[in-house]
Amino acid sequence: MVSHLIDHAVPLIRAVVIHPERSDSGASESSRQSVERLEEAVGLARALDLDVRGEEIVRIRKVTPATLFGSGKVDELAALVRAAEAEAVVIDDQLSPVQQRNLEKAWDCKVIDRTGLILEIFGRRARTKEGRLQVELARLDYEKSRLVRTWTHLERQRGGTGSTGGPGETQIELDRRLIADRIVKLKTRGLHRKQRQKVPFPTIALVGYTNAGKSTLFNRLTGSDVVAKDLLFATLDTTQRTIRLPQGRPAIVADTVGFISDLPHELVESFRATLEEVGEADLILHVRDIASPDSEAQSKDVEAVLKQIETPEGKTRRVLEVWNKIDLLDEEARETVLGLAERLSRDGKAVAVSAWTGEGIEPLRETIAGLIDDDPETALVLLPSQGEALAWLYENGRVTGRETDDEGRTHVVVRLHPAALGRFERQFG
Repeated sequence: MVSHLIDHAVPLIRAVVIHPERSDSGASESSRQSVERLEEAVGLARALDLDVRGEEIVRIRKVTPATLFGSGKVDELAALVRAAEAEAVVIDDQLSPVQQRNLEKAWDCKVIDRTGLILEIFGRRARTKEGRLQVELARLDYEKSRLVRTWTHLERQRGGTGSTGGPGETQIELDRRLIADRIVKLKTRGLHRKQRQKVPFPTIALVGYTNAGKSTLFNRLTGSDVVAKDLLFATLDTTQRTIRLPQGRPAIVADTVGFISDLPHELVESFRATLEEVGEADLILHVRDIASPDSEAQSKDVEAVLKQIETPEGKTRRVLEVWNKIDLLDEEARETVLGLAERLSRDGKAVAVSAWTGEGIEPLRETIAGLIDDDPETALVLLPSQGEALAWLYENGRVTGRETDDEGRTHVVVRLHPAALGRFERQFG
């Protein structure tokens, strides 16, 4: 007997992805090739569970203010949308509200631009309360500029009673005011967030292009099991763990949100609190997918976002590039990368690893320890009864010298952060 199973899964939304290749002199050209940009846009669409039925690169010689594309190209793309039976079209570019509205009318389906797409993905992936709050703030900021032209059905007058809007205030004005009020509330909540507790350990922040392997490296360094998927924006909420470096030196490692080219400014603003952790870190590990043909361009995109993050006054920003995924390179490319990384590692500039196989992780630990091990050395004398104090020093600092004299006292030379030394003195005198 054949049993008929009912599929209760929500059907995927059929979509077409279009990458506009701009050639007008006024546009800021990306260093990324159009094919790779389209491929990335398709990856973003699939990260949102869209069923991509068609994809195309469309060259634009001159931007049409009303629709981005010329009228002939709009009609041509309408045929593609119909043939794919698409319910949504993803435009891998920033659309003005009027362009978005006109294209939706022309193609009779939902149109979403690059910023909207990334915001949707962030909205789905945020897990913590703070992460969700930051995404909502970014989304509201994005929607604020789109109300007048996209919500045309709301552009009508309504009389007010004072609680729902003043006399003659349009519904659209009321919605804008409600969004503005909500943004103020969210920002105020952000200000009242508890300050991160200062720890007497050096901090290390992992940054990199989305899907460069940050979470896999984080797990390898810390022995954690943070979600690490071959997926764009698999990590949104910052995760922190303590690790032990060579000679037992402790440090805090933070895994952060992945960067991407043309990261919406609304997100950079809203995630400023999260990104501040990067600015305050003692060392930034810039994780690069060195096996990607687009590695150099992705690196420039990450550097562009890093420039937007302030470093506290008096702090020097130190960045170590981690060239990840060497296991995916062919033999010739691998030899070239390893040779270059070896030369750069002497100056603390780059280390080649495979976070997946573990190759190169120990040299990476050594390099990290060398770069953050700049705490002053302190000489201490401990009595025979102070075994607990000695254990504390090994736990919280790096013991570089130790000997016992004839009277049983232990002479210790230890590298300690000044805050840790203060704690030691308060606890053990």
